[in-house]
Amino acid sequence: MSPEVIAPVMFGTLVLVLLAGFPVAFSLAAVAAAFGIVGVLGGQFTAPFLLAMPLRVQGILNSDNFLAVPMFVLMGLVLERTGIAADTLMALGRLFRKRPGGLLVATLIVGSMLSAITGFVSASVIAMGLIALPTMLKAGYDPKLATGSIAAAGTLAQMLPPSLVLIVLADQVEVPLVDIFHAALLPSAMLVGLYLTYIVAVTQWRPSLAPPLADAPNASLNTWREAAAAAGAPLLLILSILASIFFGVATPIEGGAVGVCAALLIGLAKHRLSRQRLAEALTNTGVLCSSVIFMLLGASFFTLVFRGFDGQIWIEQLFGRLPQGQLPFLLFVCTGVFLLGFFLDFFEIAFIVVPLITPVARKLGVDMVWFTVMVAVVLQTSFMHPPFGIALYNLRSVAPSTVRTSDIYLGAIPFLLLQMVMVGILVAFPGIASTPPPAVTLTDQQVEDALRPPPDPELDVHTEPISNK
Repeated sequence: MSPEVIAPVMFGTLVLVLLAGFPVAFSLAAVAAAFGIVGVLGGQFTAPFLLAMPLRVQGILNSDNFLAVPMFVLMGLVLERTGIAADTLMALGRLFRKRPGGLLVATLIVGSMLSAITGFVSASVIAMGLIALPTMLKAGYDPKLATGSIAAAGTLAQMLPPSLVLIVLADQVEVPLVDIFHAALLPSAMLVGLYLTYIVAVTQWRPSLAPPLADAPNASLNTWREAAAAAGAPLLLILSILASIFFGVATPIEGGAVGVCAALLIGLAKHRLSRQRLAEALTNTGVLCSSVIFMLLGASFFTLVFRGFDGQIWIEQLFGRLPQGQLPFLLFVCTGVFLLGFFLDFFEIAFIVVPLITPVARKLGVDMVWFTVMVAVVLQTSFMHPPFGIALYNLRSVAPSTVRTSDIYLGAIPFLLLQMVMVGILVAFPGIASTPPPAVTLTDQQVEDALRPPPDPELDVHTEPISNK
């Protein structure tokens, strides 16, 4: 078999193995090992070439981006297990229940907060489906509007800092995590604003879709205090962590560690942090981080062998058949990632697809920070698309039987259109999610040269020396 054929055959074999239902991490490692033997026996590379794998493992474990993953995961699980999200939703629900769509506004606010805390679409959607959906259905809310808002709020976990998705993408694309958080903050806020604007407009136009509670008392001072106490602590925690990272006070790892300590203190202050809940949070953190490590190791081994067969050249040749320029490449990548999101989990896309397309994007001069945020937004859109969206599957698993599957699909469409609008905004105005310009430090001499006025050309006259002859 010629070397030009081995790389596409290796990639096709991996696709078939994944479609057969084998675990992703072990599929990557097994395919890499099998084709590694083929490469050594066929003379494509020598056996010492494979010894670079231990160095890659060491590089993964020493990655600053990856070391932040356990901290943020544990912080989110501690706050989720202690019932902070449920308390916040109930408090904000009592605050807005006299307004049409008040519970929807509370759901989006709490869902955004929970998404930022947990960093997982499935966890956010399932939690909000169990907490908010029964309350809204009991209040007479339209099932389509209720389920759509929950799915939209849950998918914000893809891009709302400090998101696990952004951490993993930053590590795969090899860009600073601080730049990714900085670039994703404004698009995330804009998307939340689009959601809230749509909900307020629809409920004002048709209040019957989300009627106010007629027997609910007006919000009193105690109600405001309860809402501030319930939502203030987790929101202050998230904003403090992001501010410390943005302004260079703490690294992402340090910010995550401080977040874990603060989450533990909040749980203790609310008398919710029992030994069993803490053990569950620690166990789930260990299981999740272990699975991520194994997938990352398998993907690294696969990438090593794939590049040994000059697979990156094959990928570049595939993209070389597209029209020249960044826009055709980005359209192809966004469409491909969008379709893959129907069938593959985020980690599979991040560990398999993203490393293959990153070198091509760099060669085309694409801003990698903007590219990372764009991939996160496209994946978020894919997870909301009926009938394959993962968020919709998760919501269907916890929704009451009175809610039809068609209601979930129809309710997701308006929010899906808003996400597509956000994709268009990022394409039209890439500056809102680009790398911030580097700070320029001038020396004292450079400052003096800049302030010195330019010479007057009229005074700059060449004169001959006067002779005393």
